[in-house]
Amino acid sequence: MKLQEIKEMSDKDLKERLDAEKLSLNQLVISHSITPLDNPSILKEKRKDIARINTEIRAREINKA
Repeated sequence: MKLQEIKEMSDKDLKERLDAEKLSLNQLVISHSITPLDNPSILKEKRKDIARINTEIRAREINKA
């Protein structure tokens, strides 16, 4: 997910996407512990996407205040 895509999303969409990404990451971690993933770098990408979304949400909170 690109930063530009994140900036174009609404606040509600960002929060929904954040929840979806967290669930997806948890599912991947669980499945990776049972059977190793073919591409474990997906976990790293999911964590980075979550961080990008959290950063954008926080930046919007700061700009409103």
